[in-house]
Amino acid sequence: MLSHPTTIIPAIIILFSTSCRAQDNIIAEGAELTLISSEFKFTEGPATDAQENVYFTDQPNNRIMKWSVDDNSVSVFLENAGRSNGMYFDNEGNLLTCADEKSEIWKIDKDKNITVLVSDFEGKRLNGPNDLWVAPNGGIYITDPYYQRDYWERTEKEIQEERVYYLAPGSNKLQIAADGLKKPNGIIGTPDGKTLYVADIEDNKTWSYIINEDGSLSGKSLFTELGSDGMTIDNRGNLYLTGDGVHVFDKAGKKIEHIPIDRNWTANVTFGGKDNGLLFITAMNSLFSMRMNVRGVK
Repeated sequence: MLSHPTTIIPAIIILFSTSCRAQDNIIAEGAELTLISSEFKFTEGPATDAQENVYFTDQPNNRIMKWSVDDNSVSVFLENAGRSNGMYFDNEGNLLTCADEKSEIWKIDKDKNITVLVSDFEGKRLNGPNDLWVAPNGGIYITDPYYQRDYWERTEKEIQEERVYYLAPGSNKLQIAADGLKKPNGIIGTPDGKTLYVADIEDNKTWSYIINEDGSLSGKSLFTELGSDGMTIDNRGNLYLTGDGVHVFDKAGKKIEHIPIDRNWTANVTFGGKDNGLLFITAMNSLFSMRMNVRGVK
C-alpha cells in the first residue's frame, strides 16, 4: 500500500495512434504513454486541484489517492473515503465526491473535513451517484445510475429512473436535470457553462444539452454513437471518452484520435500537471499520463 508519499519511477509504453497526427496534433510530438503506478485495485474519478495536483480514487480499497505535481509521487489522501467514485473540485477548492457507499455527495475541504451535501431525492435514496461536474456558477450536475454493489445491504432501487440531477448553488435539494436515459455515467461541461455532455453508457451514446440560466437543461442532441465511463474536455473543445482506451472527438462530433491503453477497461480521464498539459488516465489497477499539445480547462 502507498500510505506515505512514494516517488514513482515511470515505465514507458509506446503509443500507437490511429489518427493523422499532422492534422489534429493534440498529442505532443514524441509523447509516450507513461505508467505512473499500478499498485491499486481499480482506479477512477481523477480530479485536478488549483495547484494541478491530481486526485483519484482506488474504490475497492476505499481510498482517495493524490499524485503530486512537485515530485511525481503518489500518496494516500483519504482512507475510509465512502467508496468514492467520480470527483471534481468546486470553485472554493473543496473536493466533491460521489460517495457510493451510502449514495451520497460529499464535500471534502482542505483539512479533510467531510460534509454530506445530499443523499436523497424527495426522501428516496439515490441509486448511486457516479460522476459529477461543477458549473461556473457553482451548480453541480450529477449522474445517478444503478450498479449493484457487493458492499450494499439493499438489492433494489428506491428510484426507478436513472437520471442526471442538478444541485443549485446554496441548495440541499436536487432537481431533475435530464430524464429518459438508460444509464447515465460520464459527465462534463464546457468552461463557459453553456453546454453539458452526458454519456449514456448502456445506450452507447453521448448526448449534448444546452445549459439554461436557471441550471435546467434543454436542446438534447446526439453528440456521438459512443458511450463512455468518465469524460473530460480540452481547451480546443475536444471531448475525451473512455472505455476501450481513450477516444477523442472534436466539438463537431468527429473522431480525431484513439489512445489505446493496455488494460481491459479505461475508466476515466482528466488533465493536470504543469500547465495542465498532461492527460491522466485511470485504467483498471493503474494510473497513466501522456504529454499533450492541448490543455485542460476549468
